[in-house]
Amino acid sequence: MQLKQIDIGGLKTPNNVFLAPLAGYTNAVFRGMCYSLGAGLTFTEMVSAKGLCYDSAKTRDLLYITPSYGGIKAVQLFGGDPEFMARAARSEEIAPFELIDINMGCPVPKIYNNGEGSALLADMPRAAELIKACKSSGKRISVKFRIGLSAERIVAEDFAKMCEDSGADMLTVHGRTRDKIYAGEVNYAEIERVKRAVRIPVIANGGVFCGADADILMERTGADGVMVARGAMYSPWIFADLTGAPLPDRRALVLKQLDDTLSLFGGRFALVFMRKMAAFYIKGQRNSSALREQLFMCDSVEKLREMIASTEF
Repeated sequence: MQLKQIDIGGLKTPNNVFLAPLAGYTNAVFRGMCYSLGAGLTFTEMVSAKGLCYDSAKTRDLLYITPSYGGIKAVQLFGGDPEFMARAARSEEIAPFELIDINMGCPVPKIYNNGEGSALLADMPRAAELIKACKSSGKRISVKFRIGLSAERIVAEDFAKMCEDSGADMLTVHGRTRDKIYAGEVNYAEIERVKRAVRIPVIANGGVFCGADADILMERTGADGVMVARGAMYSPWIFADLTGAPLPDRRALVLKQLDDTLSLFGGRFALVFMRKMAAFYIKGQRNSSALREQLFMCDSVEKLREMIASTEF
């Protein structure tokens, strides 16, 4: 794909290949690894504005940034109350971040049924107030949203115009409706309509698992860049493939991820998280089912390290 910088309200990314915010996955170590592999922008896991305002320790933990991280610091907030969103955006915890992304696309029922995430696609006035509330912090603001709630309720173009009018500096469009969750074809035409409707950068999201997928997404939408989600969970080295960044030995990379995760989060988390990640990384390999079983039988970090050291990635 054609690489270029993206200007987000004066913030310039090194390239236009971004890592999506992924709940349960894009912790500080994983973000740092993807950045080292070439990702031009990475986001925290989605963070509850209310949780932040109520001083939730678990919420604060999601905001940790490793001292060595050299990229633009970007956080994703979600919420449905403009007051809480404004308070969160102005908070001390968010102060280190240069970019706030607002989640208006999450399809998960507990988020949707609370009037947050993709539920905001059906309430543009409130969505506009949320953007303005975050913008009042003086931070750059991006919005990640889906093209609509269903095929009969597609709102992408109008929603994008509202976001721009409310002060958004960049948009990321997931080319599926809320009811599709993560299945089905990406609607390239709707992303293209968004790109033509606004002047701010538009990033296309959905279905990028290899270089060919990224090329197709860019060609068919005219977007300014791509955002990689599940593709990064299976192959974080996709960023090196897409950007031409040097790719270290994959086994050494996964071992480093294990050690960094252990150092930052402790043994229990490292064991559970890295068993899961290693299982993603071997997907599609010969005997991957048997390897997965062995991975999940590892009951210590030491055993997991030994298995990773003997596995091809």
